[in-house]
Amino acid sequence: MSDNYVSPLVERFATAPMKKLWGAQKKFSTWRRCWVALAEAERELGLEITEAQVEALRAHIDDIDFEKAGAYEKETRHDVMAHIHTYGDAAPEARAIIHLGATSCYVGDNTDLILMREGLNLILDKVAAVLSRLCRFALEYKDLAALGFTHYQPAQLVTVGKRACLWAQDLLLDGLQMERQLPDLRCRGVKGATGTQASFMALFNGDEEKVLALDRLVAQKLGFDQAFTITGQTYTRKLDTQVLNALAGIGESAHKFGTDMRLLQNLKEVEEPFESTQVGSSAMPYKRNPMRSERICALSRFLITAPLHGAFTSAVQWFERTLDDSAIRRLSVPEAFLAADAILNLYLNVMEKPRVYPRVIEKRIWSELPFMASENILMACVQRGGDRQTLHETIRRHAQEAGRRVKEEGADNDLLERLAADPVIGMTREEMEKILDVRRFVGRAPAQVVQFIEEEVEPFLKRRGAHGEVSSDVRV
Repeated sequence: MSDNYVSPLVERFATAPMKKLWGAQKKFSTWRRCWVALAEAERELGLEITEAQVEALRAHIDDIDFEKAGAYEKETRHDVMAHIHTYGDAAPEARAIIHLGATSCYVGDNTDLILMREGLNLILDKVAAVLSRLCRFALEYKDLAALGFTHYQPAQLVTVGKRACLWAQDLLLDGLQMERQLPDLRCRGVKGATGTQASFMALFNGDEEKVLALDRLVAQKLGFDQAFTITGQTYTRKLDTQVLNALAGIGESAHKFGTDMRLLQNLKEVEEPFESTQVGSSAMPYKRNPMRSERICALSRFLITAPLHGAFTSAVQWFERTLDDSAIRRLSVPEAFLAADAILNLYLNVMEKPRVYPRVIEKRIWSELPFMASENILMACVQRGGDRQTLHETIRRHAQEAGRRVKEEGADNDLLERLAADPVIGMTREEMEKILDVRRFVGRAPAQVVQFIEEEVEPFLKRRGAHGEVSSDVRV
């Protein structure tokens, strides 16, 4: 147990791959990869940099002396200079050419873009894994009728599988948005202190073609198809807001899902997993609290606010850049990715083993279906020769009394028994139940499930082939 505060996203919620992505080793080794890419490209374009110098840099990409870097930063109050000195100590023969022509944002911004790109791919794989489980669930229960709700009041019937497709559709839209976002994550490239590339024009003696080639070559070495044409000292911080908005969409979708699961668990229709040794309440031993879904909702509210940090930061970047973006971005960008990862991890865990209770679902249907089907009974009676107006009044009177007893006395809905006993209706309970076959009340819900999965979800899942390897990791 440490005396120091650790973010709960790291300590309790996010998964190992995402924590590693935003960890110090990954960040600063990527800085070094950026320096290697710059030195390689400058050498290839004719600057006086030797292969031995570049090789020395390559040899020390991952062996970072963090204690020494910390000491340098305490002295210089500048993290990039601290790591330049640390890298130079590890590769003294290359010290003179590290960071040649660059500004701090060369390593900082390009690294952030690399990490965001890798982070979005991790998130997309997890989105696909959740969608895969949702689709499996939807197909299994595509025919299981359930009472639908609008305004959280009883409405027409749906199916359990169709409702799951509502959750899946929201998450699919998030995945598609992130797929569209990925090509926009261009490299910052090599632009210099205010984005004019003046330092590189000086290095290459005014040869503009070589400066353009350097920008393209570095972008390629860092794994990007292109670099931003226009930057200030930084790439536009508006891009951060766009990425954070894509992540926040997951929070919106997951919160809706988590809320629905909490309501369903209260109704005892569907439950999230609950282990045999799990404790629901320290005071009430019988409790089966939906802690995963509650945690999804809590973390989702945190994630939904993340784009505000991006928007406020982008809005106040004076001219070519101010440094008030630095501290907030160290929090907002990594923690948004960690939160999205944690939320999807919980979502995946819930959908790996949800519990469905068909008898409870059926009982709730029958508590409301006689009311909803009264028009069907009316039409059937008219077809048998009854008077429509007399029948309507008879059914209305019985429905009102049955509803009163349900609300005021807590009685079961006895509308069908009342109608069967009334000679004006002239139908038995069994005849009415045939009319009330729930399959007549779910419309195209089962077919919609199949159509949605085949036409919309499966193409996305095929593009994210790695999703089958993703499993949940809920530790607390």
